[in-house]
Amino acid sequence: MSSTETPDSGKLTPRAASAESADPYMPGHGTDAFKVSRYELDLDYKLASNRLMGRAVLDAVALRAVSAVVLELVGLRAVKVQLNGRKVRRFSQRAGQLVIVPDQPLVAGHPFALDIRYEGNPAPRRGLWGEVGWEELTDGVLVAGQPNGAASWFPCNDHPGHKASFRISVTTDDNYRAVCNGLLVAHSRKSSRETWAYEQTEPMATYLATVQIGRYELLQLHDAHGAGGVPQFVAVPAALAATARSGLAKQPDMMRTFINCFGPYPFQEYTVVVTEDELEIPLEAQTLSILGRNHLEPEWESQRLMAHELSHQWFGNSLTVSSWSDIWLHEGFACYAEWIWSEESGVMSVADRARAAWRKLNTSAKDLLVGDPGPELMFDDRVYKRGALALHALRLRCGDIAFFALIQEWTRDNRHGSVSTAAFILAVDRATGLDSELLLHSWLFEEALPELPVS
Repeated sequence: MSSTETPDSGKLTPRAASAESADPYMPGHGTDAFKVSRYELDLDYKLASNRLMGRAVLDAVALRAVSAVVLELVGLRAVKVQLNGRKVRRFSQRAGQLVIVPDQPLVAGHPFALDIRYEGNPAPRRGLWGEVGWEELTDGVLVAGQPNGAASWFPCNDHPGHKASFRISVTTDDNYRAVCNGLLVAHSRKSSRETWAYEQTEPMATYLATVQIGRYELLQLHDAHGAGGVPQFVAVPAALAATARSGLAKQPDMMRTFINCFGPYPFQEYTVVVTEDELEIPLEAQTLSILGRNHLEPEWESQRLMAHELSHQWFGNSLTVSSWSDIWLHEGFACYAEWIWSEESGVMSVADRARAAWRKLNTSAKDLLVGDPGPELMFDDRVYKRGALALHALRLRCGDIAFFALIQEWTRDNRHGSVSTAAFILAVDRATGLDSELLLHSWLFEEALPELPVS
């Protein structure tokens, strides 16, 4: 059982160790006092009672001397903690944080391992962006981690700039499939329980880790191997299988288009999970997208959402912002990918999409900086559309050949890494010789809307 003791006075307080380096958009969330290189998660989940028993093994290294390790864990109770194989005598939980106090302070540069047993009834956490995290469906589970929902189901250093490899094993009710990030490496059945284990070798931010549980069949999409050699699957309830195949029929072509534009697909597989429930919006996770049954229509609104989520595998998952203030590097790129697919599929040209977006922005409030929108507005539609227009202006300035060569160089040089607006501007300058800061500044760091770029 956990202790309620706190670290000795005179030492660096746990809260200070966490908060002093947290992302400014997420005060109290994440720290650069230490870095986790690997998470191994073993989950046992009972659907009827929404009961989760978990074990998390974290391999980490201290980046500076700290007297306490502060992780995030929300709504679940840690019951046993070991540090480097030895029982931790002092750990406590408060305000969504798990504070672990070693007998001796951790020394900068030294690796350490945590083994944490925890349990409870997981639930989404509430915040500025609604409810995020572990959520019960009518018959299953959905995890929507962005931006701070990871701690609703495992203890973590929840910072977008920290990436780690993952192994996720889920034991749940018989006849239910668990779908997680990466490749399925093991599956077994015992005593009316099934265990599904996945390995995500490519580095992943914690908010992108996911668990989806449902009565899913796993189907391979036709012509998926022809789409740049990337296997594509859909996990779907049997009753929706035909609808899913029809709705996703163009996804292999989307994959080919995006590989041609953005460079090689950055992971080994891509899976779309289709829930029995209707969802307000689709969701992204590394190597996965999650659609509701209401997102399978052949019309443009559903197809653009599929394209948007697929493009996040490059922009958001492989290349992940080191700070949430640069969120346009995810959403502006994904919105522009929609426009590219619109033109490729014969729906509407990129130029017409840009004109329509500019007209809508011109009638909207102009009180937002796309390059630093603030936490309340980081998912505002203006960040998406104006970010896409910034890319369109850049494309018109340097031409198609130089633009797409730049984008492919950007995804190649930063593959599975962390990115920032400043780094993107430098990359544009190197690749094109343009003064990209002058070109992009009015789109990203001024409230007034620039004139619509024209060919």
